[in-house]
Amino acid sequence: MTISLLEQLIDALRVLPGVGQKSAQRMAYHLLERQRDGGRRLADALAESMERIGHCKRCRDFSETELCPTCASSARDAELLCVVETPADRLAIEQATGFRGLYFVLQGRLSPLDGIGPQELGLDLLAQRLEEGEVRELIVATNPTVEGEATAHYLAQLARARGVQPSRLAHGVPLGGELEYVDRGTLSHAFGSRSEIL
Repeated sequence: MTISLLEQLIDALRVLPGVGQKSAQRMAYHLLERQRDGGRRLADALAESMERIGHCKRCRDFSETELCPTCASSARDAELLCVVETPADRLAIEQATGFRGLYFVLQGRLSPLDGIGPQELGLDLLAQRLEEGEVRELIVATNPTVEGEATAHYLAQLARARGVQPSRLAHGVPLGGELEYVDRGTLSHAFGSRSEIL
């Protein structure tokens, strides 16, 4: 028995976070009833993005080029390196603070139960970067979750072993919260009053 195109569309929309069967149906019907041109633009943008967007070879953020615009900028302070879990976290910090350093995007956090270890987070690449001697401070901006705290501890040890001072975002970000959902004022305050990891 073949699945209809409508069922395939609904099933495809369900890959988005927070989108269940009913939401996917509403979206599919809306696109087909009122937004066919918008649906075509969405399909084109998705296809091109999946094909052309990769990862920056230096920071692992999303990028259409080998080096993202942040890593390629000579106006950034290369002595300050901020480590975040996701591109959304990097964007939240960039928009809420006056941070002018560089970033390293883990694309996750340590979670042995899920099979995510140092290799999956690119920590070998981060270690190489720290060994180059340019980074003076490693700002650990992982989320204040159990896995985020374990990742922060690991990153602090990695930095200290290479003579780099680790620091952690100050408290004020709610425990168990996600950086991309914290309001700008709280995130800006927490980022500005970060402290050394002991």
